[in-house]
Amino acid sequence: ILGGAYTYARVPAGFWVQDWLELSRNPYDKLGHFMQGLVPALLTREILLRLGFLEPGRMLGFLSVCVALAFSAFYELIEWWVALIAGQGAEDFLGTQGDPWDTQSDMLMALLGATLSVTGLAGLQDRQVARHAKPGAAG
Repeated sequence: ILGGAYTYARVPAGFWVQDWLELSRNPYDKLGHFMQGLVPALLTREILLRLGFLEPGRMLGFLSVCVALAFSAFYELIEWWVALIAGQGAEDFLGTQGDPWDTQSDMLMALLGATLSVTGLAGLQDRQVARHAKPGAAG
């Protein structure tokens, strides 16, 4: 929503990160796509765990990353459709800032976020799910 209000290339928080890391461009859209991988992967993982579809393990992580990437790919399609409709303002809306590989790097950021969530946060999430499991419930 914030990116839509300012356009991705002009979000003030992105300029703070740009200055802090001495980057050549506003990285707000990359941060957003990282979170677009991290959050859906965690949500997917938790839903699959709580509903008892899968046990903790590789398949749970793999499917969680796949759902996050599917979500991110669909978002990229929506961005493309909006850009086609918007016409001239497409460059600003998309936040590509002249990067011909913007879509691919957005997907990479989502992959990194999703991978971090299923590797670095899996143990914490497993403990929290176990702590909140109902007595006598499976899992």
